[in-house]
Amino acid sequence: MIKTTLVCLRGFHFLCISTFGTRVTGRLSSNTRQTGDILVNGRKQALAYGTSAYVMQDDVLIATLTVREAVYYTAQLQLPDYMPISEKRERAETAIREMGLQDAMDTRIGGWGTKGLSGGQKRRVSICQEIVTRPKLLFLDEPTSGLDSAASYYVMSRIASLGQRDGIRRTIIASIHQPSSEVFQLFHTLCLLSSGRTVYFGPASAATEFFALNGHPCPTLHNPSDHFLKTINKDFDVDIEQGATGKISTEEVINTLVKSYRSSPNCQVVLGEVAKINKQGHGAPAKGGSHAKFLMQCLVLTRRSSVNMSRDQGYYWLRLAVYIIVAFGLGTIYNNIGSTYSSIQARGSFLVFVASFLTFMAIGGFPSFVEDMKVFSRERLNGHYGTGAFMIANTLSSMPYLLLISLIPGAIVYYLTGLQRGWEHFLFFVAVLFTCMTLVESLMMTVASIVPNFLMGIITGAGIQALMILGGGFFRLPNDLPLLIWKYPLYYIAFHRYAYEGLFKNEFKGLKFPSQPGYKTSFISGDQVLTEFWQMNMEYTKWVDLVVLIGMVILYRVMFWAIVKGTEVFKPAMVGCTSLTPEQTKQVLVNPSDNSVRGDD
Repeated sequence: MIKTTLVCLRGFHFLCISTFGTRVTGRLSSNTRQTGDILVNGRKQALAYGTSAYVMQDDVLIATLTVREAVYYTAQLQLPDYMPISEKRERAETAIREMGLQDAMDTRIGGWGTKGLSGGQKRRVSICQEIVTRPKLLFLDEPTSGLDSAASYYVMSRIASLGQRDGIRRTIIASIHQPSSEVFQLFHTLCLLSSGRTVYFGPASAATEFFALNGHPCPTLHNPSDHFLKTINKDFDVDIEQGATGKISTEEVINTLVKSYRSSPNCQVVLGEVAKINKQGHGAPAKGGSHAKFLMQCLVLTRRSSVNMSRDQGYYWLRLAVYIIVAFGLGTIYNNIGSTYSSIQARGSFLVFVASFLTFMAIGGFPSFVEDMKVFSRERLNGHYGTGAFMIANTLSSMPYLLLISLIPGAIVYYLTGLQRGWEHFLFFVAVLFTCMTLVESLMMTVASIVPNFLMGIITGAGIQALMILGGGFFRLPNDLPLLIWKYPLYYIAFHRYAYEGLFKNEFKGLKFPSQPGYKTSFISGDQVLTEFWQMNMEYTKWVDLVVLIGMVILYRVMFWAIVKGTEVFKPAMVGCTSLTPEQTKQVLVNPSDNSVRGDD
């Protein structure tokens, strides 16, 4: 029988056990100093893809997908291209059945404001997504969070028996909050931590005897796991010291247990294994698996993102409804704008509103994109795909919806207003509107990579666009803009400038307007309006403005990619300047409440 080793990781403070898990899996924050080595088969190396999986404490899932879709898309991303589609689908459905979710396969996950799965069911979906690759090392951070005692036992028993069903010998490490007696009995090994120190590491069945030998026996009919945690929990040391029983402080208890463990046979066995590994040298390297190739990743992510966008009412559909209402409002206010002298100002105001405020409203989809970024961060850390695949998929999946939002409201407002007739003028108008909306979404992607909080992100994005609108050359004509900041560089980097120029050239060029009394001619040409009235640069055509806008879309997308990749590369290099020294780290572990070593007031 294939044996699976199930390790229980516990500590009196959740930060302790969560930090241990993230450190071992290589997910510790890049602004944290890390010391020591992680050995896999006696070899210092990173955990190869396919050999390990990590289930985060928080369930970060796409709310609009069903359970079947969520796990199947993950299987398509994680499993190699040469594996048949039918086998990938079977892997996904097997994982779902193993977690007892077969009755909820076609139920949407749900989220804020939408009905869906319970918290415990979402927890099991997260586990399903990581076991489809059948990893040999499985890390679970609070796998029973949100589950009742019966569901907790069922899930943990299914996890413990994975090796019997798929024939793979694996090690499973689970940090668990409050296991019942039945759940605790499933674990083969127990690791108790306190402020970074090992209190006990050995067979779970022998832990009760270890505590009893050190003067802390487990009371009859008590859960041993709860007893262990209560014994090493020093959050309430003051109450214990002031009690009438005269018990020693928890800190002294922990010190006693740590010393006892270090001199115990279990510790000697561990030290002997470490010495043996160091003496024999490197073992066989851990062989990693392979996931889907780049093109398949882009295809799967595009398909998944398209499904999400089509079902999420707030992503594009609500915005489309608002755009149509605003389009009818604009069309009625500027209905049949005509070609009088006063229509010059009216046309300019109308086009600026379209280029500024209609595109400004594109930031309304930022909250939905932030949710996508959370899923992206989790899956990227787990090695499902890279930044490039996500960026391409997001671009391709959003284009049909942005085109729809540009075309329908654009047609309404264009023909109600009575702008220049002709398909070329209309299509250029829609093209500029579409490009500007795509550009705003690209800008918000860049903002999201820096400011992941959706409220702060919206404020930041709105502020950036407001400055660009002011410096775009309409509210203050280009020649009247203050040179410092507003003219150089804002006027030249604001995409509104090129949107205004393109739309104005598209509309005014070729038209004639009656002149004011006293003017040298009876009419004013569109070219004269552009140069004299609006101070537009006529050295290049409207198509150049459109190309510049498209270039800005590409630039912002590349900036998003560069920021995400740069964060991975440069943050670790800054650790030495911002993190604690090893001596301070030791002091923090011994006395976490001491803020002096951190420099806090």
